[in-house]
Amino acid sequence: MQDASASPMSSEATPASADSNGSDASESVVSTHVLVPIEQVHKLRELARRTRIHQSEYLREAVEDLLAKYGRPTTGGTP
Repeated sequence: MQDASASPMSSEATPASADSNGSDASESVVSTHVLVPIEQVHKLRELARRTRIHQSEYLREAVEDLLAKYGRPTTGGTP
């Protein structure tokens, strides 16, 4: 359930330009590891296959939605 371009154990930032989702090249991305129930993994894989949108893009969108829901800004400022 991870991008093939990122090591699952890497904590080093990677330029977003290496990401194929069209992110702003000035951003940096970091690989992270999460445990997800297998049924959700299957559903996410199927959604990604059907829509041709990377799983990682859906996961980033989910994080944005959660941060917006709980009032945490995602850009600028400190946590």
